[in-house]
Amino acid sequence: MNVTIYHNPRCSNSRRALALLRERGIELEVIDYLEHPLDVAQLKALVQRMGVPLHELLRPKEAVYAELDLGNPARTEAALYAAVAAHPMLLNRPIVVTPKGALLCRPPERVLELL
Repeated sequence: MNVTIYHNPRCSNSRRALALLRERGIELEVIDYLEHPLDVAQLKALVQRMGVPLHELLRPKEAVYAELDLGNPARTEAALYAAVAAHPMLLNRPIVVTPKGALLCRPPERVLELL
């Protein structure tokens, strides 16, 4: 099974989702998206796979969210994608992708829905 986790090692939810996968012996690709940010095309593909609007995946408590006024409904989708590409910490985590689909795994146990 091909499994990818968009992971932040400093996030307890992300660490727990990764542990749940490894406990089940699943080989997976771990992408530290803060170290290796996704570009706009990669973000669009991921969001499309998830089937949710990008704004549902944002972290509104990040300072840069307020600085860029990303909660403003006048912000275009293109502006949101550009902001996340430039500031990857805006993307919530962990996001797990398997052949069954892609989910924001908060709480981490949601990863089990993808197995």
